[in-house]
Amino acid sequence: MRPTVFFTCSVLFYNLEIVHSRGDDGKQEWPIPYRRFDCRPAADSYCEAMFPFCPTGDRDGRIPYMNNWDVISVFRLQAPVWEFKYGSLLGKMHIMHDAIGFSSAETGRNYTMEWYELFQLGNCTFPHLRRETNNPFWCNQGAACFFEGIDDIHWSENGTLEKVGEISGGQFNEMALWVQDDNQTGIYYETWTVRSDPGPNATVWFDSYDCSQFVHRTYRYLTQQRAKLSSRFQTNYTKIYLYSGEPTYLGDDDSIFREPSAKTLAEDIRKFYHPFRPHQSYIDFVLSLAEAYQKVVEEKSFYLYYNFEYWHLPMKSPYVQITYEEVPLP
Repeated sequence: MRPTVFFTCSVLFYNLEIVHSRGDDGKQEWPIPYRRFDCRPAADSYCEAMFPFCPTGDRDGRIPYMNNWDVISVFRLQAPVWEFKYGSLLGKMHIMHDAIGFSSAETGRNYTMEWYELFQLGNCTFPHLRRETNNPFWCNQGAACFFEGIDDIHWSENGTLEKVGEISGGQFNEMALWVQDDNQTGIYYETWTVRSDPGPNATVWFDSYDCSQFVHRTYRYLTQQRAKLSSRFQTNYTKIYLYSGEPTYLGDDDSIFREPSAKTLAEDIRKFYHPFRPHQSYIDFVLSLAEAYQKVVEEKSFYLYYNFEYWHLPMKSPYVQITYEEVPLP
């Protein structure tokens, strides 16, 4: 067994080499690159998942080592989000979760690999507002999970379970090492893709970092290792868009929530996130929807937390959109 997938370290190190890129003319370059880190921190004890992360995976996050001559089948997996609770409902709205399956010809064993939120989607998308901290508190880690077995019914009944290629055991082992690095350095989940408009020539301000992006990265890595992947069907994936004019950089926790001069901005950010707080009653939730609508649509304002920093988005129609668009296999 080779340790690869999910592990932590005691100290978080920012990769300071990634800054707000600017061109030769001094203008901001878009999209803002997703910041990677040198080490994954232990999750804060305040963050508590409704459903445990990777419950059947190896406790030490290990992926089995394959013999180099083994033939490993690769499967594209897709199913509605929270199918176990809502069945095909979210699938009808094209809100899908993506993963990759593997099957060893030598041992006959099947495996599933996916990347998702440690503390569910809501905690990754919006923060908690805690009385003891001035700044919003985020539980937004995401990580890879590898476990034995493929739940055929789960993936095929309302989604997709399709063989898209074969790789050697050696290619699988190289992929496992790549997953280790990808998972160690990419530590947080990002729900939103932010664009200037829905058109084909739109500017992408920020890109998402979610389950489908992990699948795309893995496919690209496998093709770089000379794997050949193909599908008989259109390969569509869920995207959640925000539409805005050019974003404005605001600062991080220290510059906003610990500086008296930024007190008004700090209060505005907390007020913005208040309607999205977790654990609301039904009545509070209905009132919060109206409040959120006012801020995003009527006031055309959204505060985005990206790379552990805050940006202001001047929102524009159609404001928010869920699409199910094709991303071909590489």
